[in-house]
Amino acid sequence: PAGSTETTLFLLSLCRIMLPQVLLPATTALGTLEQDGRKAGVLAGCNVIMPNLSPMTVRKKYMLYDNKAGTDITAAQGIALLRQQMEEIGYTVVVGRGDFPKEAIL
Repeated sequence: PAGSTETTLFLLSLCRIMLPQVLLPATTALGTLEQDGRKAGVLAGCNVIMPNLSPMTVRKKYMLYDNKAGTDITAAQGIALLRQQMEEIGYTVVVGRGDFPKEAIL
């Protein structure tokens, strides 16, 4: 059977506990399964959200699955939405590479 959002969030939380320094993404797929899926992913321990920055004119070439969330809004609208969603749960979006210092990785 197909997996569930609940199982995915549980497994993400286990990954966070087992690998505290890992970059763990709340994926677009989570946001496609549930409207607040990426928020739930962050609350489960994810610390990365990757916005869709592809130009609208080429997005359909990169569709990995049907009904992918965020494909009908511009990159600027998507970033604004992510900022709003993260603020709703007490987080601030930081723009950068997100590298961990070498000494933090065990």
